[in-house]
Amino acid sequence: MSRAETITQLSRDAEECRLVDIFATQESQVRSYCRSFEAVLTTARGSVVHDVQGRQYIDFLAGAGSLNYGHNDPDLKQALLAYLTGDGIAHSLDLHTTAKAEFLESFDALVLTPRGLEYRVQFTGPTGTNAVEAALKLARRVTGRRNVIAFTHGFHGVSLGSLAATANSHHRMAPTSSLPDVTRMPFDGCFGEGIDTADLLEQMLDDPSGGIDPPAAVLLETVQGEGGLDVASPTWLRRVAAIAQRHGALLVVDDIQAGCGRTGSFFSFEAAGLVPDLVVLSKSLSGMGLPLAVLLIRPDLDVWEPGEHNGTFRGNDHAFVTARAALEKFWADDRLCVTVANHARRVNRALQRMADELPGARPKGRGMMQGLDVVSGEVAAEVRRHSVDNGLLIESCGSHDQVLKVMAPLTTPDDVLADGLAILHDGVIASSWAADGLSGSAHDLSTAQG
Repeated sequence: MSRAETITQLSRDAEECRLVDIFATQESQVRSYCRSFEAVLTTARGSVVHDVQGRQYIDFLAGAGSLNYGHNDPDLKQALLAYLTGDGIAHSLDLHTTAKAEFLESFDALVLTPRGLEYRVQFTGPTGTNAVEAALKLARRVTGRRNVIAFTHGFHGVSLGSLAATANSHHRMAPTSSLPDVTRMPFDGCFGEGIDTADLLEQMLDDPSGGIDPPAAVLLETVQGEGGLDVASPTWLRRVAAIAQRHGALLVVDDIQAGCGRTGSFFSFEAAGLVPDLVVLSKSLSGMGLPLAVLLIRPDLDVWEPGEHNGTFRGNDHAFVTARAALEKFWADDRLCVTVANHARRVNRALQRMADELPGARPKGRGMMQGLDVVSGEVAAEVRRHSVDNGLLIESCGSHDQVLKVMAPLTTPDDVLADGLAILHDGVIASSWAADGLSGSAHDLSTAQG
């Protein structure tokens, strides 16, 4: 390195230290993702992000599922820039705007009608937990009941109503929070193969002395995004839906992370043939990472009084613009679904190869919502550190953060996806648990990924 290059690098190091110190001294201790990825990011496009040092990282985090179409998609960006240049409405509460009308038209034409679905759309506020709160509140209003059935490993948000349905003890902050009116039942596969947990749900609800109050709602994810990528089978989902209906409870599907194409279809429940009473969407709905959350309501259940549930930022017109652009670009035909299916097969083959080399490890998830359970949170943390050092941004999930989570944008080019999987594979090999007796490199993955 020349003297000039050395000076430039020292200047970059100093600037990065200065910026990191700002976060350390001025931002709350509650910050989390940045603790395992301290780089200061500057720009991003597609599936690659850059930091102040000029380093680039393949993004297998994608805003925790908020960037299914990648960073700064050029068509979505152009739609937003044109709207801003034309002084379009930015904030509208629930006033009528052209941006909202155009989004609703596109959503109905490209998502609901082709699937034979009929829902009213409630704009609840900027985040997924806002929409979950609205779903729980509406279910209780419709049924006149308070109890909600939620499942082990489920994650639905951290505001108090949603948190009551969330299983993770770290977020629940027990015993300092009062989290009432939720009955926890075992998710599909909770007790291993051969035990249908829907049997237990049915038995407990059928038994007048089962001790479970009649539920207002049964709330579930078809793929548990934060709980460890546990996947509910179509058969189990249909049984739970039938049980809910027979007991007068509303079926609420939380599709915040699994929706918008993440599992291969727009809604994650399509393969099971479900028609939920209520559906919660957020994260990638806006297409560009802009805050947008909705509750889809079966028309006969839309019994709200005007203003009975609201939120100041439910009218984010910038998000309406990019959401419409995303629907029209990615959901007017089946090309994205085909891409996701191809990517999913490639990811699964790569994860299976890693699992074959790591005792006890196993792939989990479906679609582009897959990961590798490496059993130990410490091993997963070591793999993540190695991955970051080699240009891959990836996180983990599960009860002990033991599942390495591949959440690359759905639009990731084949070569970028392969490079990211190779880095992850090298991280698995380099982990302290895998080091004993393992050797080799991941860069010959092309044969396995085909």
